[in-house]
Amino acid sequence: MAENFDMEAFYAALNATRLSRQKTWKEVAQETGIAASTLSRMGQGAKPDVNGLAALLKWSNLKAEMFIPGASKKDAPPIAKLTALLRADPHLTPQNAKLMEEIVVSTYNRLRDG
Repeated sequence: MAENFDMEAFYAALNATRLSRQKTWKEVAQETGIAASTLSRMGQGAKPDVNGLAALLKWSNLKAEMFIPGASKKDAPPIAKLTALLRADPHLTPQNAKLMEEIVVSTYNRLRDG
């Protein structure tokens, strides 16, 4: 199976971010909640789990799509953007966001294509 995420490039960019902020890997571990041993294994090519990856992307302000070879430059479908925005809205509880998502997706599917 082809690699879908360029871990080596991500680790290099993460390390550059770390160095620019003058942080040790131990400090990165503390600030992200990622075990220092996980960060060490990443340096040897291991991949973090999805929660670890998300924490490191958030900490570094890097974008995941930068490390996905052949990632499309096209925008996601509008309905996908809308559902992501609903889930990210701090004014909605997760349950209410899911309810709104169900309503919007259902309505969208009924009304699309005229």
